Amino acid sequence: MKSDIVRLFQTLPHPCGYFAERTAQNLVIDPASPQLPQIYAAALAKGYRRAGGHVYRPHCPGCRACIPARIAVAEFAPDRSQRRCQARNRDLQLRIAAPACNDEYFDLYRRYLGARHRDGGMDDPATEDFERFLFTAWSPTKFLELRLRERLLAVAVTDFIVTGLSAVYTFFDPGESARGLGTYAILGQIELARERGLDYVYLGFWIARHPKMDYKARFAPLELHDGTDWQRLDRGKSARDHA
Repeated sequence: MKSDIVRLFQTLPHPCGYFAERTAQNLVIDPASPQLPQIYAAALAKGYRRAGGHVYRPHCPGCRACIPARIAVAEFAPDRSQRRCQARNRDLQLRIAAPACNDEYFDLYRRYLGARHRDGGMDDPATEDFERFLFTAWSPTKFLELRLRERLLAVAVTDFIVTGLSAVYTFFDPGESARGLGTYAILGQIELARERGLDYVYLGFWIARHPKMDYKARFAPLELHDGTDWQRLDRGKSARDHA
């Protein structure tokens, strides 16, 4: 009889990617488990996230800064800033494509990392890094392309599950940063989820008042996983309540 038990592993301590003075550890679902495709949606609902073939969540000693976050699609309404972002990008087309590592995608990815993560260890990727980080054979992944006519401006790597979409990673043309393409990609994911009758867009982890992560709180109503269940963070509520 096939076992229904799925093993969890805990990584060794390693430098935190968000706070230089801290160390981090993750809980990782056995990446060799044949059950991963079947349990992935349930893992997202428990606060896990996918990077490549690994499904994980932070499990750091003495720190709970990284909080799983998702958007309640049916209740979301864009604020004034987000409506301006939509207006700025009315000339773009959103296309759904199969994940691949071709020259067009990889060149955009390389330029994005070179501009946004210079000297951060990610700014000189190989094609193997691109494939290993963004998708895997079992994941329900699509690339959401944002194009200006035929020119590729952004790719939102997105997993499609039965209850929602998971925003895995977005990379875009650094020369078009004034458009707010990261925000626009999330707005597109929300609209796509709504069209398909899906409940949530999973945003990975939110960190209160962190300059690279706090933007997620602008997508209200945001739900945060407290380790047991999802709790609502409404627009206007102090982030300190969840820090």
